[in-house]
Amino acid sequence: ATLIFYANGPPHIGHLYSALLADALHRHRGLRDAGPGRLSTGTDEHGLKIQQAAAAAGTSPPELCERVSGLFHQALTQAAVSFTDFTRTSEPRHQRAVRHFWGALRDGGALYKGSYEGWYCTPEECFLPESQLAERRDAQGHPCKVSLETGHQVHWTKEENYMFRLSAFRDPLQKWLRDNPHAISPDPFYQHVFRWLEEDLPDLSVSRERSRLQWGIPVPSDSTQTIYVWVDALVNYLSVVGYPETHGEWWPAAHHVVGKDILKFHAVYWPALLMAAGLAPPERIFVHSHWTVHGQKMSKSLGNVIDPFACIGRYTVDGFRYFLLRQGVPERDCDYYDEKVVKLVNSELADALGGLLNRSTALSINPSNTYPCFSESCFPKILDYRGTKAMGRASAEDYEFVASVASLPLQVASYFEGFQIYKALECIALCVRQTNSFFQRHRPWKLNRKDPAEKLWLDTIIHVTLECLRVYGTLLQPVIPHTADKLLSRLAVEPEERGLSSLTFLPRYNGKPCPFEGRQLGPDTGILFQRLEKSRQHQIETKKL
Repeated sequence: ATLIFYANGPPHIGHLYSALLADALHRHRGLRDAGPGRLSTGTDEHGLKIQQAAAAAGTSPPELCERVSGLFHQALTQAAVSFTDFTRTSEPRHQRAVRHFWGALRDGGALYKGSYEGWYCTPEECFLPESQLAERRDAQGHPCKVSLETGHQVHWTKEENYMFRLSAFRDPLQKWLRDNPHAISPDPFYQHVFRWLEEDLPDLSVSRERSRLQWGIPVPSDSTQTIYVWVDALVNYLSVVGYPETHGEWWPAAHHVVGKDILKFHAVYWPALLMAAGLAPPERIFVHSHWTVHGQKMSKSLGNVIDPFACIGRYTVDGFRYFLLRQGVPERDCDYYDEKVVKLVNSELADALGGLLNRSTALSINPSNTYPCFSESCFPKILDYRGTKAMGRASAEDYEFVASVASLPLQVASYFEGFQIYKALECIALCVRQTNSFFQRHRPWKLNRKDPAEKLWLDTIIHVTLECLRVYGTLLQPVIPHTADKLLSRLAVEPEERGLSSLTFLPRYNGKPCPFEGRQLGPDTGILFQRLEKSRQHQIETKKL
């Protein structure tokens, strides 16, 4: 499940990155044949911020949400995010689930009415303690307080609200984390949450006065209060799987993908709320960092918010997916600029991968347009290639390269499991480079097909290269689905032969039959990935709402 995106403005690349991480995990799981799975996303449509954004835009909150939610749906669809569910918190099924969840909290004794005062940050929709505030001056030069982390102004607010007994859940939360060391990945974020749980955990205000906030779900049996937007939004993970009736089929096998700025809501408040309602915390919480532009934080005031629609138009769907997933490192913020995308995509997709397919399927080298035969005499199996003088035509370097491609599927699976998709792509890119070196080293275009001995070696070089391409095409399906499909179709790999459970590399080297050997290649659809043009425009600004 991705976080659900706040519907107060159009999507930017940070939103798309979240969704692509979840999509790649979902697609990878499908290729592993790991049983039924679903991918949920959607929009968070309640709260003061939306009420204010609608007023500023001269429209009503429902109209604003309808428009912005449509933009998110369109952006995710265009980016080939394979979501099975798109939730909107304004939907009746969701509101019913929220009311039921509130009832479970109330019946379990986790709620009480109390007076609450503190510094409220509307953009972040939460109260902030003094320790997270700084003194600044506003636009008129008057002193004011702002959030240390975001710079947003805060206002002193005093209300009578419903409170959630968060303080009672410190020990259960610590036990949950100790018992589940992989509950939060990557590890630095797990450690961060543990440190939070060592500090005071004050009770949480979970409603707002209806007079201040009309745009939200009223508290059941108290029409003077509105349910806090974060409680409402978090319940989407339950409403999407049929809470309160049929959620047991899916919950708690949920894997959340969230940005580091909302970690506390997902890793402290959400598990505590679930426990209070008699439910288990989610299985995993994957956390990622943010994207900057030329080293600066994206913001409307700087005018540097990157529009995903423009990026997809400029770099293609697969080009932009590849860039974000290859360059995005969950543990730290990553920087976007146009030249970086063009350089990476041209080098790794157009030249290295596309060039390799083009060279190894060219009619001048492979005139029969088939998956040629592998010769054991040219490339005999050696148990320890390091200490042995090369036999046949293959060199020690070739044995090393074949071993690294053979270990690639397991390596990629382990990186996906650990939420390090960028490392999986790094390994694939390295193997693609090694395959190009292998092809270049043996110069198949210099070999004479009419000489029987040379033909055996020529066919073996092409067979090994096509086997490598088949592995790369299969492993890249979660990241660049269109390009991977084009590559596998060119190699005549049938749809039922594209799973990860049946992926065996170079079976002939191990004395087993290869189902592809002798098979006619698929139609030549031309260049695998068109090179991107360099642009003088260094950034693509977001469209105004």
